[in-house]
Amino acid sequence: MRGSPKGAVAAGAGLFALALACGACATDTAADQAGAAGPRPSGSRPVEAADTAYTPYTPYVSATTASDLDASGSPTTYNLAFVVSGDGGCTPGWGGSAEADDATVLARAQKLTSSGSDVRVSFGGAAGTELALACDSAQELADAYAAVLDAVGADKADFDIEGAALTDEASVVRRDRAIELLQEERDLDVTYTLPVMPDGLEDSGVAVLTDAMDRDVELSAVNIMAMNYSSSLTGDMGDYAEEAARAAHDQISDVLDVSDGDAWAALHVMAMIGVNDVAGETFTLEDAASLRAFAEENGVGAVSMWATFRDRACAEGKTTTADDTCSGVEQEAGAFGEALGS
Repeated sequence: MRGSPKGAVAAGAGLFALALACGACATDTAADQAGAAGPRPSGSRPVEAADTAYTPYTPYVSATTASDLDASGSPTTYNLAFVVSGDGGCTPGWGGSAEADDATVLARAQKLTSSGSDVRVSFGGAAGTELALACDSAQELADAYAAVLDAVGADKADFDIEGAALTDEASVVRRDRAIELLQEERDLDVTYTLPVMPDGLEDSGVAVLTDAMDRDVELSAVNIMAMNYSSSLTGDMGDYAEEAARAAHDQISDVLDVSDGDAWAALHVMAMIGVNDVAGETFTLEDAASLRAFAEENGVGAVSMWATFRDRACAEGKTTTADDTCSGVEQEAGAFGEALGS
């Protein structure tokens, strides 16, 4: 599967999505479709190049299950994954099962932030029914997003847009209008996570960003999923990540209408550590160190990984297929976090 392999996080453990589960796409309301797009804002939420070379480390973690590796690399922000439809409709659920105000999730978020780090709620992912596909209107969708954000006390949101949600125009519009409604009433920092290839975002991803800009979404960053490219691509995963970052940087500069330096600041790069879903793709510790150096050299806004609970060697050594509990490469526990966060 091209793009993110990330599955919904169930109550017991982080589940690894190897296939996309998508519900029926709801039709949009007249209110969602109304109104012509206004002039494109100058880059939405202002993003400015960092004053120092430090690039924050912002890994994805299970929303329900703590890992002793969560703190490896000293994350500045944790991406709490994932919120999708909890009932096939517009009710949000962590991993599609735990309610928005689930006590385990709330305790988890509080513990993650107790050290001074932030949490960013990640909506979407590769499994379950994405809320923008399930909700009937932008207002319903905004209310669903708000319920989760308020429950955990978060002012940061990530929208992992892939699979059917990436190409369903009605859901793209509905999501952008819902976010616009939220940003009219609260200070909400928004990132979009999108699939990428070594030559950059595909046309569908560019279209998602263009619609967001046209609808005045204040977007602080674009997080590219530097992973799961194609079985026909047999090169080095570290090189591919850097190629994808350079290409996406140029696209971000164009679509968000920002300077070269600000486009780097508005770019986040996420790797899938170790063995990826596509046969032959393995992101190594050397790749992680190289990506970290590349990010600091260019002023990349953040580096991330899927996921902290995979940052350990598998019990029986290397594996040839992606695993939801380990990386599949020889490593010390937490080594990818240290490489990406150092």
